[in-house]
Amino acid sequence: MLSEFPIDLNKVDPENLDKEILRAGLIAELDAISFYEQMAAKTDDEDIKKVLLDVAEEEKEHVGEFETLLMRVDKEQVEQSKEGKEEVEEMTG
Repeated sequence: MLSEFPIDLNKVDPENLDKEILRAGLIAELDAISFYEQMAAKTDDEDIKKVLLDVAEEEKEHVGEFETLLMRVDKEQVEQSKEGKEEVEEMTG
């Protein structure tokens, strides 16, 4: 993502705006986690690696915050997430 907004929020139906804002936040945080972990894997400097991985952990907390809010405003997401979890449990035991 790196500074690109995934959707034009001006084109989003107002009743879905909060959901899309939260999803955009999730995308940004997941992208950041991936970026920081990849950079940490590339560096040989242990101090840089330590800080990058610490920042990645903070981003993971942000993912949890956005997910929590998304589940509050999108009940369909709650149900679909539950169904997805059940499918994985069935497939993997």
